[in-house]
Parts: sequence; C-alpha cells; structure tokens
Amino acid sequence: MNSEIYNFSAGPAMIPKKVLNIISKNIKNWNNLGVSIIEISHRFKDFIDMFETAKKNLKKIMNIPENYKILFCSGGARAQFYAVPMNLLNTTHTANYINSGYWSKSAFIESQRLCSSKLINVRRIKDGKHSILPMQDWKINNKTSYIHYCQNETIEGISIYERPNFNKSIAVIADFSSSILSRKINIKDYGIIYASAQKNIGPSGVTIVIIREDLIKTCNKHCPSILNYQTILKNKSMFNTPVTFSLYVASLVFEWIKKMGGIKEIEKINEKKSNLLYKTIDDSSLYTNSIAKKNRSSMNVSFFLKDERLNELFLKKTHKNGLLFLKGHSSIGGMRASIYNAMTFNGVKKLSQYMKYFEKKYG
Repeated sequence: MNSEIYNFSAGPAMIPKKVLNIISKNIKNWNNLGVSIIEISHRFKDFIDMFETAKKNLKKIMNIPENYKILFCSGGARAQFYAVPMNLLNTTHTANYINSGYWSKSAFIESQRLCSSKLINVRRIKDGKHSILPMQDWKINNKTSYIHYCQNETIEGISIYERPNFNKSIAVIADFSSSILSRKINIKDYGIIYASAQKNIGPSGVTIVIIREDLIKTCNKHCPSILNYQTILKNKSMFNTPVTFSLYVASLVFEWIKKMGGIKEIEKINEKKSNLLYKTIDDSSLYTNSIAKKNRSSMNVSFFLKDERLNELFLKKTHKNGLLFLKGHSSIGGMRASIYNAMTFNGVKKLSQYMKYFEKKYG
C-alpha cells in the first residue's frame, strides 16, 4: 500500500495529523502526571481547566454571542432528534421538519414520538439534478413552534447554504453535524445548532449543542435528565461522566483551528478542495454528480461511475493507492469522498489524479 494514507470516511472521520501527534505524545502521560488522559477524572482540576478553555476557544472561533450557551451532551445527533422536541414542545405543540435527505427525515421520524410534527419536502429534481427549494418557497406554518433542518446531508452530498429568514417568533433548529467549523455562520440566525463530534470535532460520543438562553426552559416532564438542557447546563455538561477522551481531542481540534487562522481560513481551504474534486467530476465522461451546483456539499462529495461494473475495481485500486473508504452509502450506492477540515488539499489532489488515471485506463 502507498505510504501516504488519506481517510475519506464519512465518520468517524479523519483527525488532523498535528492533533494526532499531540495525542500520541500525551496518551500515556498527560500534563506530566504519569497517567493517561483516558484515566483522568472529569472532576480533576486540570481536566476541568482544559474543558473550560475548550469552551472558550469554541465560543471565540464560532463567534458565539453572550446569550447562547454551549452544552456538551452524551450520545450522537440521534439523541438530539429526541432531545430537541422533548425540551421545546409538549403534546399540544407542533413543529415543521424540512426533508432534504436521509438525516433530516430521520429527525422527523423521531419527533413524531412526541409531537404533531409536519414533514415539508424541499428536494426537487430538474434536468436530472437534485436541488433545494429557496426558503421563501418552504411551506412553513407560521404557528409552528420551530423549524428543523439538516444543513448538510452526508449521504446524498446536498447542502443548504441559504441563511434562515423566517418569522422571528419561530425558532430555527439546525443539525450541523457534518459541517460545523467548516465555514462561517451567523449563530444569531438559529435558536439551536447541534453537531455530533465525529466529522469535524473529534471522536464520536459527544454532541455539541449551541442554544439560545430563552429556549432553555422547563421541558416535557417525561424527558430523561441526561437529555434535559436545564440539567445539563446546571451541571456544566457533566451531569453524568462525559466521554473524557472525546472532549480532550475536541479541545485540541479547537486549538488547531485557531492556529490555522480560524474558520475563515478553514473555509477557503475547503472551497479549494471541493472545487478541485467537482471539477474533476464535471470534466469527466466517466464520473457524474447528481446535485445542482448551488447545493453541492463542500464536505461530502458524492459521485457515480457511469459504468457500474467498474465500481468494485475502482474501490480496490483506491485502497491499494492509499485512498480509503470511498464507497458510497448503501442507500444510494456510488462513491462518496468526505473531505472534512482534517483532509488536506494534497489528499484531494491525489484522489483527483487517481480518478483521471482510472478513467484514462478503464473508462
């Protein structure tokens, strides 16, 4: 196998090499204590100091306003599919769920356990390309308690880049699991942003919730304490023993982003990477992408080989060349290159070169 390995997995995903080097150095002896970070109590002062610094760094790099709180919650985004309606609704309330793909629909299905939620389809197909209707055409009920949508669908590789602009009395809830920290966003546009860790933050097991203060209120009486935003805030995200290693790696990733020049610089690199890969696809007679340009994901690039008989050979040879985990999700097939923040431009360049080579030889 080629010595230079690039991990294109959709998640758990690639972690920056500089962060991995720090982890490797400190895994057996953190802060010169003679014990591993995975053995440290979440109540130990050094760990608490590290965690508080991580929150401050996240607040700074995302420009989070003072009237928003940062919660580090257990479980992945699926836990928030249930936690959001549990905390914001009772049985008499309604919510609007935008259906743009697999994960947004999954959130809707979970919400139906708790409330009378409505699914609004916003995907359309024109000239063989999938796109998202403009927000002004979303058929939102103005009496709804909140609107929920997934900003980036990892499976289909489709994104919603438009800024929310709805009735101010309606809270906007957004799943940013696969795109948080990849580009600048205005936190004030949202009531809640949540994101599981395993894409751009660190290892799986923790989910970040950024929530406007007025939405932290008495929730459904049946809500488990571990999902209760009031309880989590009161206990400083440590109501239960947190996933300490995931929090530690997240703290290192936030530091890495600061040293990279912040999200503004990260976004430039991400645009450069995705532009190269989409150009490779668009210039090809072998590869196709089914997403309209205005909704193409900069994090998850899905593509298909026109001759599906070549799929197995394509994947076999990518693996041999150190380009790993490019197989598309089982629900749609094809290929998918997840190019989160940790993926370098050189990694995408190598994939592009390989795709051109493969087409020339087998296409």
